[in-house]
Amino acid sequence: MKDFYIADAAKFDNATVVSYFVLSTLQVRDKKQGGQFVAATLTDKTGSIEARMWDDIADAVATCGEGCYVKVQGQVSKYQGKFQITLTKMRMAAASEIDPADYMPMTAFDIEEMWAELRGYVDGFDNQDLQRLVFSFLDDPAIADAYKIAPAAKVLHHAWLGGLLEHVLTLVRVCRATAPFYPEVNSDLLITGAILHDMGKIRELSWKNSFSYTLEGQMIGHISIAQGMLIEKVKELQPFPERLRILVEHMILSHHGKYEFGSPKLPMTPEAILLNVLDDLEAKMQAMRNEFAKATANGKGPGEMTDWVRSLERPVLDSRAFLKEE
Repeated sequence: MKDFYIADAAKFDNATVVSYFVLSTLQVRDKKQGGQFVAATLTDKTGSIEARMWDDIADAVATCGEGCYVKVQGQVSKYQGKFQITLTKMRMAAASEIDPADYMPMTAFDIEEMWAELRGYVDGFDNQDLQRLVFSFLDDPAIADAYKIAPAAKVLHHAWLGGLLEHVLTLVRVCRATAPFYPEVNSDLLITGAILHDMGKIRELSWKNSFSYTLEGQMIGHISIAQGMLIEKVKELQPFPERLRILVEHMILSHHGKYEFGSPKLPMTPEAILLNVLDDLEAKMQAMRNEFAKATANGKGPGEMTDWVRSLERPVLDSRAFLKEE
């Protein structure tokens, strides 16, 4: 079974390893000098690593496809500051060789405890209509089962099983802590938006062997999916206040904040503006944690900047580790 994880790459620099991975991406590219090579991304529960196979690729390409489990042999080395594996062998792995728990990253927190805490905040609502609305989602078995296990993203932040629930619960905590400073904000409405804003991700994303987008996710996207889910639930809850429906729907449609970030509408209420800012903050902080861990795994010291972070459009520095080193 699996005894080498991607997070261990620094310990195996220039060593040959044999291990199992999910084949997340697979491309056949042309060599400059003629012929073809394989460019692949291998994934396990600790992260992803780029792989290249320069020779004897025919059997690997014929038998291995994106999303399947593979057994590989190759040398771990650094290229442009990042670890990669130069493969000499790759084949599809047999089911008897695989423990799925080795390949899907999982939240470090207890899912049922997070779920109970989230429900507890809804129990505390003063507004009974918003309480009915949120519980219509949380009490729906199909929605609840997916909400508890879904990742929050394919790559950028909280990209692990339980990541959506972890992200939303953290966001709700931040909303509860922040709302009292702004008397213009209706706390129940804000928390409703926080719980429902990413609801569409349970249908946008797939998490069988690796994280990917569903056809519905690619064609429609989680914002529009969540809007449709809200409309369906409101119909079931009639009579339901029309003004509340408009305000909740607006938060879903505007939570990305800008048209160029995928929001059909700009935030235009105190709750929508605060939700956008706090959601963005929560995602960015987790993205930085991810980059700090990745930098450490790649052998960077506390005083070194991370590589360029595309989602943040800059490299970042772990200031806490930097000060601790001093």
